[in-house]
Amino acid sequence: MQYRELGRTGWNVSTISFGAWAIGGTWGNVKDEESLAALHRALDLGVNFFDTADVYGDGRSEQLLAKLRKERKEPFHVATKAGRRLDPHIASGYNKKNLTAFIERSLRNLEVETLDLVQLHCPPTEVFYKPEVFDALDGLVQTGKLRYYGVSVEKVEEALKAIEYPNVQTVQIIFNIFRQRPMDLFFGEAQRRKVGILARVPLSSGMLTGKMTRASTFAEDDHRQFNRQGESFDRGETFSGLDYEIGLQAVEELRALLPEGMSMSQMALRWILMVPAVTCAIPGAKRPSQVEENIAAADLPALSAETMNQIRAIYERLVRPQVHHYW
Repeated sequence: MQYRELGRTGWNVSTISFGAWAIGGTWGNVKDEESLAALHRALDLGVNFFDTADVYGDGRSEQLLAKLRKERKEPFHVATKAGRRLDPHIASGYNKKNLTAFIERSLRNLEVETLDLVQLHCPPTEVFYKPEVFDALDGLVQTGKLRYYGVSVEKVEEALKAIEYPNVQTVQIIFNIFRQRPMDLFFGEAQRRKVGILARVPLSSGMLTGKMTRASTFAEDDHRQFNRQGESFDRGETFSGLDYEIGLQAVEELRALLPEGMSMSQMALRWILMVPAVTCAIPGAKRPSQVEENIAAADLPALSAETMNQIRAIYERLVRPQVHHYW
């Protein structure tokens, strides 16, 4: 495992960390025993950073991490998120009262006195133009309910605005072979301000595993079935906003570039780690075998310049027209 410094927190976190959306829900059937086994395997292999949210399984994901902490002695960091419990999910709901309530609920779920890192959970763009929201977070740090805070965003615009606030430590943004726009401007600005970058949806909802086909089916409660056009939340969260058929075509072209001994998932993760501005990628996993495959990518050789150029060419031709200017 490799480690990189997370912004100004002083933490060195595993470059392949653990995204806990899948073990909470909206990814089809998950079993807590298997989810816990995946979490344990991640710790075995050097992962020390886990990303979750209060809405993943309505607290289920946070509670599993609390159980992991009881069962293991190794220290690790947990980042959670707040805001998506709002119904309706509107900017005015991001206020001191609601944020305090959400954070107190996460404290109970995670069974801790102070949260390591809290991220605003893809709030409406207007929230990033409300300094009072970030003042409220500063107050929660001062009262000891959280150590640090950051944001999870849908758009580069939101990320650039967020890092204007001096105490935003991290930005979680969709970044993968199918979503390359953050490299254009945002990553340079984040590096200049020493802000940590968490690359979310690194495998494009599983598309970049290379295991999907035109015949693939998904459970009714799997967002890859019900959110392809953004019916429930932002369309960019599902297959990176890319049309399913075009995604399959791009994957087939990428498959021809695979270095020997590397799986599609591993090439996709290794591609992300080629960018020094990225602190870590946070792929999800529902079982230990997925954890093992993901984490192996951290120690694989760098991709060649030729491979990187060929990947970019596929992006420019097939993917960019569909996604680049939307997020």
